[in-house]
Amino acid sequence: MKLSKRVNTLTPSSTLMISAKATELKKQGHHVISLGVGEPDFNTPRVIIEAAKEAMESGLVKYTSANGIIELRETIAKKLKEDNHLEYKSNEIVVTTGAKHALFALFEILLDEDDEVIIPAPYWVSYPEQVKLAGGKAVIVDTLEQNDFKLIPEQLEQAITEKTKAIIINSPSNPTGMVYSRDELQQIGDICLKHDITIVSDEIYEKLIYTEDKHVSIAELSPLLKEQTIVINGVSKSHAMTGWRIGYAAGPRYIIKAMTDYISHETSNPTTIAQYAAIAAYKMDETAINNMKQIFSERLERLYQLLTDIPGITCRKPKGAFYLLPNVTEAVRKSEFNTTDEWTAALLEEEKVALVPGSAFGSPDHVRISYATSLDILEEAAERIKRFVENH
Repeated sequence: MKLSKRVNTLTPSSTLMISAKATELKKQGHHVISLGVGEPDFNTPRVIIEAAKEAMESGLVKYTSANGIIELRETIAKKLKEDNHLEYKSNEIVVTTGAKHALFALFEILLDEDDEVIIPAPYWVSYPEQVKLAGGKAVIVDTLEQNDFKLIPEQLEQAITEKTKAIIINSPSNPTGMVYSRDELQQIGDICLKHDITIVSDEIYEKLIYTEDKHVSIAELSPLLKEQTIVINGVSKSHAMTGWRIGYAAGPRYIIKAMTDYISHETSNPTTIAQYAAIAAYKMDETAINNMKQIFSERLERLYQLLTDIPGITCRKPKGAFYLLPNVTEAVRKSEFNTTDEWTAALLEEEKVALVPGSAFGSPDHVRISYATSLDILEEAAERIKRFVENH
């Protein structure tokens, strides 16, 4: 039995592979510190859990419309207006089984064979794979570390061809943690308008910014850019709800209708109970979110200090999300390893610290470290990494 050609082109998720290896070592009795998977280590706030229980006990467990219940879409519309100064009607929003599903469905309805999608690197691992699955071509543009890994206008202009259909902007970014400013987004937006390029704005980490910088959605910069943009977001990172699988897309009515039609044949509706939980998430006060953000900020400060004290490791300080993307080029060069991938694999074997090699994100000189775990564990991990570097 032969697999399809499109599936054979996929690259397995490095984050999941690292996690699986770490789990295997743990089963063997090793004390493994896993800093690979990107999800908050906090439980979902109690008010959200209670809302899910109430929905179940009230019998709200049946099918819903494919684009999600109207109450949730109206709640998301209110959130977008209050937080992002964006006006959307409920029929311009589709609720999906996580933000990843929103992206997948969008590419499926947007791309034809060989349509090009510009993806700045470092990038989230699933962007290129989703574009490939939809029959498109991922055009990777390598950003520069000295520019905080952000795409600049000159790079964007050079990447555009007659086949360019869309661009993905992720701010705050996974894996870099960097945040685009209003001016930077305006410059990108002007170019996209000039060339009629669809903007896919992944804003899943919008609530997790630790500086005075404000999250800006490129869609809020002008009515023209709003019409050119599909906003992707959800509750996974902001409300510690990764397993609940609720995301959404907001954009022009014809795009959202096409996504809804596609989803109706693909997955039907998002989990009903989780939709009612998400309503509670968006209606709750943000005390729990702010507490989580404060803890992440403290972890960032401590881990950044510890890592940059290790000879051979440098790092641009991120502003958001919960990742560091240190450059380990010098540490690898001084060791007996030929690549960052080999260096990362040896770190896991010898010191039992699981990091994700930057090659998974289109950035082979780096490793991604998630600081979504306790300070004690992060300090122990930094100590092990330092010992590993000194021994090689």
